[in-house]
Amino acid sequence: MSSPLTVACIQLNSGTKIEQNLTKAGKLIKQAVDEGAEFVLTPENTDFMAESSAKSLETALPENKHPGPLFFSELAKSLKVWILIGSMKIKVSDDKMANRSFLFSKTGQLMATYDKIHLFDCDLATGESHRESDNFIAGNKAAVVKTPWKPLGLSICYDVRFPKLYRQMAQKGAEIMAVPAAFTEPTGKAHWETLLRARAIETGSYVLAPAQVGDHAGGRRTYGHTMIVGPWGQVLAEMSEEKEGFITRKLHFEDVTKARFAVPSLKHDRDFDFYETKL
Repeated sequence: MSSPLTVACIQLNSGTKIEQNLTKAGKLIKQAVDEGAEFVLTPENTDFMAESSAKSLETALPENKHPGPLFFSELAKSLKVWILIGSMKIKVSDDKMANRSFLFSKTGQLMATYDKIHLFDCDLATGESHRESDNFIAGNKAAVVKTPWKPLGLSICYDVRFPKLYRQMAQKGAEIMAVPAAFTEPTGKAHWETLLRARAIETGSYVLAPAQVGDHAGGRRTYGHTMIVGPWGQVLAEMSEEKEGFITRKLHFEDVTKARFAVPSLKHDRDFDFYETKL
């Protein structure tokens, strides 16, 4: 039987200054470790949230010049904790960034990176529009990473709307799914909890969803509601208040085994054709 894992999911309100955001995230990570967390996750855009995509491109740095990877590597090593940085904006060319997750072991070793596959190009009924593809490259590789506990599947925000990604990660062995996010308030109110619970139920996995919250530069507002969902689809912990902080929960992996035994849908995939009708 696997040992239980105490996780913490951080809720942030990232501003425009990288150093300030790193410091703030670092303090919350330390507080979570002081409360017993062995694995701490931060949201999408941990490093900064700018006024616009153009401003993001101006602020973003190449990975070898970005202070974030070294800062969090050293923090993981000093605190002896695993850390997933939900994402930082990494400049990969003059006009493009990658929205990249970083996973560090408790020795500070970089265990994996993941570039967001699905880019948020949407026009909301509120008038809010987003075109991530204007300034971001899409990732093309999913990531299931071995940890001392169970394999971890990596994703970012809008990825959560694409069930195939999570199903395939579960079939590759993932029992924990990370969904760091910066959900808009309108889509968050309508869909956030439903999507997270659906991905947990479909895969019989734990879903860990650290989130951005509140007002940001440029008038953007994020939903918050950082959440931990169990493999049967139950919400185990949630930050309902609009503030920075974190939630913790102990994960028991026999619950994954029970959920997947009760409803073994991961083993029941079938190929099919579409019925064609003639008018």
